[in-house]
Formats: sequence, C-alpha cells, structure tokens
Amino acid sequence: MFFKSKPTAIPTADQALPGRSTAMSVAGEHFVNGQSLKGPYPAGAETIYFGLGCFCGSERLFWQLPGVIVTAVGYQGGSTPNPSYEEVCSGQTGHTEAVKVVYDPSKTSLDILLKTFWEEHNPTEGMRQGNDVGTQYRSAIYTTTPEQAEVVQRSRDAYQAALNKQGLGQITTEISPAAEFFFAETYHQQYLAKNPRGYCGLQGTGVSCPIGVGVAAE
Repeated sequence: MFFKSKPTAIPTADQALPGRSTAMSVAGEHFVNGQSLKGPYPAGAETIYFGLGCFCGSERLFWQLPGVIVTAVGYQGGSTPNPSYEEVCSGQTGHTEAVKVVYDPSKTSLDILLKTFWEEHNPTEGMRQGNDVGTQYRSAIYTTTPEQAEVVQRSRDAYQAALNKQGLGQITTEISPAAEFFFAETYHQQYLAKNPRGYCGLQGTGVSCPIGVGVAAE
C-alpha cells in the first residue's frame, strides 16, 4: 500500500515497520553495462553508498563516471529489514534512497565521486531535496572503510567552506559507516536508462567542490 504522510523524523528501531525475512527480487545484471549487481566484484574494488534525493536520477550520475564498475539502487540507513519501496516512502522504515557505487580505485578516486555527490544535489536541505519531501530523500554518505570515512570528512569540510563563501547554509548530510544495504526492486534499477524521459528532480547549489582535499598527506 502507499502512504500519504511525509514524516521528517527518522523512526527508532522500535517504531519502524517490521519488514520481512526475504529480500526483494532484483535483476542479476546492470541494465547498462551488464556487470553483476550483487557481485562478486573485481579484486581491489571498493564500495560506498550515496543518498542525494530520488535514487533514479542519482544512480545515472555515477554509472556514467569512468572507473565505476557497477551501480545499484536500494535502501540504507534504516531499521526495517528488506523493505519495499512503498514502505520506505512511508517514512516508517528509517531508510534513505541510496546508490551503491562499486569503483576501481586505480581508475578513479573517491574525491571524484564526492565531487559529483556534493555538486549534483543540495546537501543543506535536511529531510528533502527540492519538492521531494521526506526522510527517504535525505542527503547521506555511508562508508565501508575507515579510510573512506576520513576522506569523506575532509571533503565535507572543504565543501562547507565553499558554501560558506557563497553565504549558503550548513551541510545536513548524514555520514556514517554503512549498515546492511537492501536492493530496491528491479524496476527501479537503472530506471533512467530504461525510461530516458523519467523524472529526475536533482538540482545542485551551483557551488563547485574543491578536489584533492580528501587525500591524506603521505
């Protein structure tokens, strides 16, 4: 069923919907590049998760980048196991719509991925992106290694400084270690490749993100 309310507070684990024990059905391969959505991925590949509003438009940003092996959309940062899209949209699971990005660090850098992340949405809006309102649209980064977390924090601080110079607000992006990622239903995967005229409401601040600041000094 669909839910009409748009909560702007993340529910606690006790408040969240119960979910289910089985995962949603998802395609085995990426619609655009044919890579396996669930792996195994090439040796040396790294994974990070980005939430920047509606995941349909967000995913396309990343699968187009050189060095990205595969992308997938799903649900991160919540409490409900194996949630459906309708449940996530209810605001009662705690998840945000997220893009799983698997990349080859020998062919691209986390700084480049972060530049795309910061510039292609507004990370100061809290529980919304533009006209899309609700906890599932919150800005978020979920890391998979301590090294990633350090790079992300330095990049966040640099972008905040750039926003400050333009008189813009404070970054509200949730940054935390990745919990379990739940793949969204197949029809959401690579949605804008299947539906080129589909909705994408992403809009950045117009402020450029400094690149290279996330790399630790040798």
